[in-house]
Formats: sequence, structure tokens, C-alpha cells
Amino acid sequence: LQVFDEGKDVTPHPLFQSDPSTAALRQDKLSGDTGSILLALFPTQQPSRTSLATLSCTTSISNASTTESVLDATAEPGSRGDTTISFSDVQVRQEEIKEELTKADLDRRVDIYLTETETIWILVLPAVVMSTESEDAERVLKRNKVYTDMCKSKADDDRFVGKTVQTINGATKNKEVQCDRIIMEDKGETITSWSFYDTFNASEIEPMFKTEGITDKKTEKATETSSKPHTSKEQDQTTPVSSNKGSTTSVTLESTAVAKNQEEEECQSEALPVPENLQEGLFFMERILMENIFQPKLAAYRQFPILIDPDVTSDSSGTEGDKEEAKQENVDRQKEEQEEAFTDPSILSALKEETTPIPTLEWLWSYACDLTNSHSVSSMAWSKVNPDLLAVGYGAFDFKGQKKGLACCWSLKNPMWPERIFQCEYGVTALDFSMASPNILAVGMYNGSVTIYDVQSSNDTVLLDSSESSNKHTGPVWQLRWVEQDRGEAGGGKRERLFCISADGRITEWYIQKRLDCTDLMKIKRKESEKKRSPGKKERKSEALISQQAAGMCFDFHPKDTNFYLAGTEEGCIYQCSCSRNGQILKTYRGHKGPVYKVTWNPLSTDMFLSCSADWSIILWHRDSQTPVLTFSSASAFVHDIMWSSKSAFMFAAVNESRVEIWDLRVSILEPVLSRFASPTVKFTSVLFAENTDCLLVGDSQGEVGVFLLQNLAALNSSKV
Repeated sequence: LQVFDEGKDVTPHPLFQSDPSTAALRQDKLSGDTGSILLALFPTQQPSRTSLATLSCTTSISNASTTESVLDATAEPGSRGDTTISFSDVQVRQEEIKEELTKADLDRRVDIYLTETETIWILVLPAVVMSTESEDAERVLKRNKVYTDMCKSKADDDRFVGKTVQTINGATKNKEVQCDRIIMEDKGETITSWSFYDTFNASEIEPMFKTEGITDKKTEKATETSSKPHTSKEQDQTTPVSSNKGSTTSVTLESTAVAKNQEEEECQSEALPVPENLQEGLFFMERILMENIFQPKLAAYRQFPILIDPDVTSDSSGTEGDKEEAKQENVDRQKEEQEEAFTDPSILSALKEETTPIPTLEWLWSYACDLTNSHSVSSMAWSKVNPDLLAVGYGAFDFKGQKKGLACCWSLKNPMWPERIFQCEYGVTALDFSMASPNILAVGMYNGSVTIYDVQSSNDTVLLDSSESSNKHTGPVWQLRWVEQDRGEAGGGKRERLFCISADGRITEWYIQKRLDCTDLMKIKRKESEKKRSPGKKERKSEALISQQAAGMCFDFHPKDTNFYLAGTEEGCIYQCSCSRNGQILKTYRGHKGPVYKVTWNPLSTDMFLSCSADWSIILWHRDSQTPVLTFSSASAFVHDIMWSSKSAFMFAAVNESRVEIWDLRVSILEPVLSRFASPTVKFTSVLFAENTDCLLVGDSQGEVGVFLLQNLAALNSSKV
């Protein structure tokens, strides 16, 4: 389409350049449309003259050109309504040309290329698990190692807090792997009657080893049967059964050989004379071997001098010992010379302080075996009569990780295997030896049951069980203890009672008659949180409690007056109660922000007691004050257990998840004087001081009870705080 104005081409240029091929297709579709229209009006200088405008339109439709000319005579200027357009002179000529395909066009090769568009990612979640065979595995391992080292370096930093978050479990996936085809082969073997004969005679041969006192009846019988000729009946019984594939079996021959082997084993077992005192002899032999193996360790535990066998010591070790003695003499001589040179007493005191040995915690051995592996140590207790006998309870504290528990009695005479093993249906959470009957061991379990075992008996049968009691606990028994109390004015002397505290909020007293039953000594009620109300706001209604009873976690009776006791709860409160006033709370100690895991009286200064909690803190309390005296916090971890030393009123031990600590209040109240870290995969769970020695026992989450020797500590002779 072209537009001319007085001979000039004023056709507007198109804004969009279309493809010629597509334009041709469109023009094919518009084959029915025609024409060129002339609508041009040109004003003139003289109003009488007419204007003539000619528009030439050339249109190509289906390769056919048509030219039309339209003349339009317009009216006078100013009379637009008289303008007329005549289409009579428009002529249209249409020709259609059909495209014909030749044989060469049909045989021509046409290449079609298929390409893939770029992938559009709508959501990308980076993976948290990577295969060790991938390319970035080494980089990820290095980054994880750097993060682990950073966590270890900031473990003692107060600003570093480790928290756990429960995440959504990933969806399970089914994965199928196609393996290689299993190749099957058929094999056969030919067996003759002579092979049967040789095999049968081999089972009748007399054993090589004989013992004196055995009659030769079986030997004579075997020789008779081997010397007799085989009858037709025996041949029929031992006839091989052959299969189609060529394999043969002899059922009768195998059964006969098995029966004869059993007879030979019984004959040999009857031949060995078993002495009556064999078990006792093996027991003493085991004791001798353990003494020889652990002699230096046991001597250090009992604080005896370590003896060296002169027969075992070689000449080289003797010369090394002489060299060490000579070095020690030289050091002593130099010290004497220094003291003579420095006569100033301040200089001498400084030198003595510099030479003071550093306190250490030396590992001696661990009570562990295959049975206790992967069981967490929940509680430990010494025998009241035998200080070498230790009872250890094994059970998990987590609800999800519950499994069968163990209660083992270990002896210093054999640290490698327990003397008694009691299998329990549920995890053991607490245990204690009786004072009146030292052979009685009470065990509390995670399901709330209480059982009593007899240590003197070699059987692991239960003497008494609380399963038949209607008043049994419905929550885990976190602690139990045998306590001696006065009988009162009616009966003189003392009697022993068994007390338990459970997660169901009850403190019970158990009595033994024909069966094991209990009565409630105290029901711990839950306290509502005290929130201060602003003067402008209205008082809200108190929220209803799910349970009116608070979970009890621990308790301890006063060392002098056992009528009073302390009880720690899951809310963080510590209550002072009395056995004579059931259900009444005398005092309440508030200071912890988490569950109280342990509370213990000071055995030497009986007005002081300690408590540890899940809020990472240890608090020292005075009996008459409801505010904390001192608060200790050295690590950002749960403090699971604490215990006072029986030799000093200033010293106590504590264990958290990462380390064991020894505190001496005379030296420092800010940090422990001694600490030992646990392995990365191990958590400390319980602690216990030895009865007669300066040793510490620490239980962990892998079922081991480590025995450590306390060295170079200050004199343990003070009894007042």
C-alpha cells in the first residue's frame, strides 16, 4: 500500500517488520478482499475550482496484482455533507495459483532439530546430607571440622549457649537397586559303595584321647560292628538316594554319625572327673590373677606404697631407677643451696609456693564389661558394711531411650566383672543398701516399681516387688534411701525405713511384711507462679493446672535429725518437711529456674546444704535462710549430680554433661580447683566419693564407672564453713 501526495511518496513506514513468509500466508487468507480506495481531499486557492486527488494502490494478493483508480469530485468548500464516494470504477481481478510439489521436492531431505529449553527452578532447597564420594565432600568435612573446633573453643564462654530444636522428620524414600544376575550352576558327584564303607568305618574309630578308669565296652562294640560283614539289610538302609541332577545324599548315614558323635561327647564328659571344690578353686585363682594385674592401682587406691617385684625388674630398669634417684638427690641439694643463699623469709616463702605441687585427678581403672556397654549409669551406692562393695544402677533418663536395666554389684577385688548381676525389666533409676540388713539391696525403676534383692544369693530372683501394691508409684522413682529413725517413746532404739520420691509428686514410706506396700508421707502440690499485677490492669483469672501435684526429683534427710528432710521438685523449688507433720511444708527455698536434680546436706556442717539444677547452677544454702548464700556456675551445661566430701566441710564434687569438677571453698568460690573433661561422645551422669580413701567415682552415659585418685589437694581436716 503506497500513498502519494502531489507525486511524493508519503507512505508511513511500518513499526513492525513481519516475516515475508508469514505475510504471504496472511495475504493468502485475505484473497477475498480487494482494492484500493481513494479518499483524498485537497483544498484549493480558488473556491470555484475542484480538487483532484489520485491515489494509486498496489496490492499483491496470492501473487496477483490489481490496480484501481478512483476519481472523486468533491463539492464546494464548506459543504462536506455533499461529499460522495463512488465505487463503480473499482475493478478487482483475482487469480489463484496452486503450488504443486514435484517428485524432487518430495524426495528432498528435511532436517528437523529439537532443542531443550533452559530448566526453570521454582524452588531450590540445599541438601544437608552429602555423599562421601561427591566432589564437595572434602570441603564440607573441613567446614564441619572448623565449626566443631569453634564450639569446643567457646564451650567455657558464658555468651555461648547450646540449644536443641525439634525438627520435622524427613519423608521416607524407597530406593531400588538392580543387582547382577545370580549365576546358578548344577554340580554332581559320583559315590560308590566303597566310599560309604570308608565313611562308616571312620565314625567307628576309637578316639585318640582316653582317660583312665573307662571301660572298653564301647570300644569292643565298635570293633565288633566294624569286623562284621555288611548284611543285605544294612546295605538296603544305606542305599543312596540320587536325584535327576546327579547329586546324591545319604540320610541314614548322617543320622548315624550324629548319634555316634553325641555318644562320644557324653563319654568324654563322663570321663573327666569334676572335683567338688573346682568352682571354689577357680574363684580363688581369679582373685589371685586380679590382684597381680591391678596391684599398683589397688595400692594407689588404698594409699599404700607401690611395691616392685625385684625378680621382674630388669638390669636396665634398675639402672634407670638409680639415675632417677641421683637426679632427685641433685634437686634436693640445689634446693638446700638456694635456701642458704636466700635468707630473706619472704623469698623463701615465694620459693615454697612455686614448688607447691599442682592438684591432679589421676585415672586408676573403670568398672565396665560387655553387659554394661551402652547403658547409662543412673545411680551408685556403697555397702554400709563392706566398703569395697559398690552397687551401680544402669538405666536411661530419657523416655524415648528406655530399655531393660541392670543392677550390678562390683568389688575392688575384681574390677573387670561384677560379683552380682540383677536383670531388670525397666531402667534402674535409684538404689541403696540397707543398714540393718547389709545384704538387702533396694532398687527403684523408671516405671515406678520398687524391688528388693538379696546380694548374698547367687540367683537374681526378686525377694519382694511392689507390682502387687495398690499404692505403687505411677512415675519414675528418682531416688530411694534407707533411713534409721527413732521408734518413739513406746519402743526404744531405732528402726530402719525405706523412703522413695517419685515423679508422680509423692514421697512414700515402704514397709516389708508378707509383701511390699507403702503409705504416703508427703504429696507435693504444685505452686502457681507469682506474677505482679500492675495497678492499672484488672486481675486475670488464674489458669487451671493440668496436675495439682508437682513432680519430685530428689530428697535428703538431715544427718543428725532424720525427722527433717529436703525435697527438690521439677519446678525448681526446694521444700523443707517433717516426717511428724505429714503434708505440711515448713520452708520453701526458691533460687533455681529449672528442675532440681540433687540436694544434699553437708555431713560436717549440718546447717548447710547444696542443690544442683538444670539451669547450669549449684547453690549453697543455709538452713535458716531462704535466700542463696553462694551460687556456682562454671559451665553452660546441666549439673546432674553433686556430693559433699566426708573429709572436709569445704570440698564437694559436681558433674555436668561435659566435665567433673572439684570445688574447694577455702581456695576459690569462683572456679573449681580441679576439673576433668569427658570424651566428645560421653556425658557424665553421677558422682560418688570413696568411703575411706581420697578417690572419686564418676559414672557416664556409656556404662563405665571411672575411679580417679585425688592428688596434691590441701589438708582435709576442717569441719566448719
